Parts: sequence; structure tokens; C-alpha cells
Amino acid sequence: MIGMEPIVLFGIILALALNFVNGLNDASHSIATVVATKALSPFKAVLYTGICNMIGPFLFTTAVAATIGTAIVHASGLTPLSIVVAMGAAIGLVFVATRSGIPISSSHAMVGGLLGAGIAVAGLSAVILPSISTLEQVAFYGLIGGVIGAIILGLFTASFKEDIRLGAMLGAVCGAALIIPVLMLSGALKISGLLAIVLFIFISPIIGIVGAFLFDILISHLFRYSRRNRMRRIFQPLHVLASLLQATAHGANDGQHAVGVITALLVSSGLLLTFDVPQWVILTSAVAIGLGTCFGGWQVVDKMAKQITKIRPYQGFCAATASSAILVAITEVGIPVSSTHAINGAIIGVGATRGKNAVQWKVVREMMTAWIITIPLAIAVAWAGYFAVSLALTVL
Repeated sequence: MIGMEPIVLFGIILALALNFVNGLNDASHSIATVVATKALSPFKAVLYTGICNMIGPFLFTTAVAATIGTAIVHASGLTPLSIVVAMGAAIGLVFVATRSGIPISSSHAMVGGLLGAGIAVAGLSAVILPSISTLEQVAFYGLIGGVIGAIILGLFTASFKEDIRLGAMLGAVCGAALIIPVLMLSGALKISGLLAIVLFIFISPIIGIVGAFLFDILISHLFRYSRRNRMRRIFQPLHVLASLLQATAHGANDGQHAVGVITALLVSSGLLLTFDVPQWVILTSAVAIGLGTCFGGWQVVDKMAKQITKIRPYQGFCAATASSAILVAITEVGIPVSSTHAINGAIIGVGATRGKNAVQWKVVREMMTAWIITIPLAIAVAWAGYFAVSLALTVL
């Protein structure tokens, strides 16, 4: 770090601080279900998931970091000052949300911060927008998936003499959401950058809900004659393992946010010629998110573990497994997906197996509202913050 300008050093510190508050808020995602079902004590849950969050960035590629640093804002909008302001805006939003017990996405706070500061520097041309042909492909495949889903679920509900219209509507939503990641993972559809991030605001919770719901139904059917005590003995250790995998996947995805930002900062300041991630950046980012997780955001844990729905041990296993699978798959293709959305969707999915009244939909609506406004709010804060800081520096 010798020879770095003060603003670059400050930016690195802010990026690590963002990873720290990321772990502080997102600690709840990995430990909420194991704490709720008493599979682990709060202390052990925080300690183990903190370690797994730290390990995560070393087990996967740096594709997420590359997306953060190169696929959201053009180089013209990435200056040391804009990156510092973006980090400050994201940290402020995540910290306030954590104190308020709101599980917002630190991923989206950071993306919004980069967009807002980048627009302040170079205007709307700073934003890397998808091509028209890509948008047309997404719309086409989404329509195909929606039609297929509507037909399948419509016929399924009709066979049970239930509301066909409701079944078709739910099938259309699920089909449209599921077909996009399937095509992406198969290589038939190429989506990256801002479009992928925005799409997965809606896709990841839907996949979480559907995946956890179906997995819960399968487990319930296979163990329908088992006693509750036997179910607990079987699924408590499996639940712990699934939660640790979820924490590792979270560290691999969210832990790369600071990696991408710090590397972009080094490139923008001329200290790196190309976007090649140094090992010390990965190490320091991993340590920061691990430490943040160890402190935990207990108000967020309470909302996720207790206020959404009541979770049984086998359901905690289903929710953690479904959300882990989502995070691992999406991390491999380099999308900074929100672990908040994935695990919350999975918790809702297992709760919904006991009927719609088993889920506290008021709490769900509050969280969804926070998810939707996070990026626009971060854009506004970072945009205003950039001009305020620029003015202050000019006066000084």
C-alpha cells in the first residue's frame, strides 16, 4: 500500500467497512433459522458462520468482483472520489437499516451508490446499460416461461378443483422467473451487469420461495410417518451444515463486493493497469466480512427468525439448502445477487406449506418495500453526496 494517495487509502478503509456492515446485517441470513430452531446457540452460530463467511471468497472465482468493478459503471464514472462517496452512501444505508432491524440488501446499496456517484461524475452515459437485443431476449423467454408455467400450474390446480385463475397467475410468475436463471446457467442466455442485478431483485426471492416450498413438501412426504423427535435428530445436524454452506456462499458472493470496489479504486487511481485482483484485497475483504458476521445484527435476526413465520428444524434445513443452492449457482455466473432476498424467500416458502395464514405478510411487505427502494435511494444519496463532498473540497 506504500505510495497510495490518502483518498485511495480512505476508499479502501470504507470498502472494508462496507464488508464489515455487510456481515453485520447479513449475519442474520445464515444464523436466523438455526437460532430460531435452536439447532445452535447464538454464540456458536455467529462464530461458525463468521468463519465460513471468511472462507467463502477463497473458494469461488472473482467473477462477482469483476461485475462490481467493470460491468455497472463505465470507467469514466469511476474516480477515487466517486468510489469513496458510493461506499459512504452504502455504508450509511446498511448501518441505519441494521439499527432499525430491516434486512436490506447491502449488495444493492453498494450498486446504487456506484450508480449515483458515477452519474454525478459523467452523467447518465456512465451507466452500462444492456443492449436492446438483450432486453428483447429476456422479454421473449420470460413470456415463454410465463405461458408454460401458467399452463402447468393451471392444470394442476384444476385437477384438485381449486381456483384455476389463481393457479395460472402464480404459474406465470414462477415460470417467467425460473426460465431466466435456467437459460443463464445453460449458457443459452447471456445477461450480466445492471440488468442481471435488477432482474434478480425479483427472481431470487421467487426461486427461494418455490425451491424451499417444493423441498419442504418432498421432505414432509418422505418422513410423514416419522415422529417429531426423530425428525429433529435427523435434521438438526443437516440444518447446521446447510446453514454453514449458506454462510460460505454468502461470503463468496457478498464478500467480493469490497474486492471489486477496491480493485476498481486501484485501477482508477493508476495503481493497477488492468482489473486483476490482488490476493491481499481478497484476504482483507474476507476478514472484514467475517468480523462483521461475528458481531451480528440481532434485530434483523429477530425479524427473520421469528416474525416472518415459525420454523421447524426440517424446515430450517429446507430453507437453508434452497437459499444456498441459489447463492452458489448465481455466484458462479458472476451476479452480485442479494442473499437477503434468497433466504427470506426460502423462509416464506417453508412457511407457506402450512397455509397462507402461517406467514406474516405484513412483515413480508415491509421487507419487499425496502428491497425495491434500496437501489433508487442509494442512487439519490450518492448523487447528492458527491456534489456535497465536491463543494466542500472546493471551499476547503
